Amino acid sequence: MVKNMGNLDRILRLVVAAVIAALYFTGTISGTVAIVLGILAIIFALTSFISFCPLYLPFGISTRPKENG
Repeated sequence: MVKNMGNLDRILRLVVAAVIAALYFTGTISGTVAIVLGILAIIFALTSFISFCPLYLPFGISTRPKENG
C-alpha cells in the first residue's frame, strides 16, 4: 500500500473527525445522522493514521508531495 495522503489532508480529516465527535458527545447530533457521521469520522481517522485513502487510488489522486530524487 503506497501512501497517498499529504500532511494537510491528514490534519483536515482529523479535525473533521474531532468536530463530529464533539457534536455527538455534546448531543448536537443524534439518531441516524449521528450514526452516519460517526462512521465517516471513524473512516477519516483511520485513513489519516495510515496515510492512505482507498478512494484516491482508482482516480490516481495523491496529496502527498513529490519526492525529490
